[in-house]
Amino acid sequence: MIAPEKTGVPPRVGVLGGGRMGAGIAHAFLVSGAEVVVVERNAAEAAAARARVLASVDAGVARGTMTEDRDAVAARLSADTDDALFGHCGLVLEAVPEDPVLKLESLRRVEAVLAPGAALASNTSSISIDDLAGNLARPETFLGMHFFNPVPASALVEVVRGAATDDALVVRAQGWVRALGKTPVTVNDAPGFASSRLGVAIGLEAIRMLEEGVASAEDIDAAMVLGYRFPIGPLRLTDVVGLDVRLGIAEYLHERLGARFEPPALLRALVAEGQLGRKSGRGFYEWGEG
Repeated sequence: MIAPEKTGVPPRVGVLGGGRMGAGIAHAFLVSGAEVVVVERNAAEAAAARARVLASVDAGVARGTMTEDRDAVAARLSADTDDALFGHCGLVLEAVPEDPVLKLESLRRVEAVLAPGAALASNTSSISIDDLAGNLARPETFLGMHFFNPVPASALVEVVRGAATDDALVVRAQGWVRALGKTPVTVNDAPGFASSRLGVAIGLEAIRMLEEGVASAEDIDAAMVLGYRFPIGPLRLTDVVGLDVRLGIAEYLHERLGARFEPPALLRALVAEGQLGRKSGRGFYEWGEG
């Protein structure tokens, strides 16, 4: 049986995948009082995931945004390779790369070890929750919880309701998000949800404008930052997200929603050349070493 949620978040939370997003999600739940277990494919990646989460915690300490003792927070974190550890969690979040086949295989594997009453969530930014849920044994316990990068600083989480998602689970998820100090927006399942669909549409149009020579990347971004008060321009944001990630989402939305999401040739070319944005050191901007 899962223990009551005394802190506003489940007392024990699992995260499948300890990359940038998974580590950020783990950090958010850790500092909100939960015990967190991160599961990775092998021991080396599990150790790297733990180090990534603790580096994020240390950054919070350095910024003065944490009041709890750092060692006490670290003591609630574990990283392993055994899915069976998720059997003690009230919530498990899948945070593997944005590939439908990989996500479905991962979700099925996790669902097989979950305790009765435990919730399962995907951090997908665009893949249909209903498509994933249709291949699960308990779709009523499944929903989307789309976190934003960087997770510790982001104020938003999209709670995505599938057709089979239990209404009570949606309410609980909204509460978990608030307990993390973030704001939930709740959307019904649709390709790209609300945030990715709008964000990618703007980003793709900005890339087309650059491709057509309308203006420089700096001036296109400045137009949105200064004219529309965007916190970051769409081309710089694409660099931060990763051009490969944005291309993958655009291809999915193109397949589901039609020609308006067709990826520009410039985006495809840059990805093929390995110019992926900040993580590679170069995209629409120069970032130095990735």
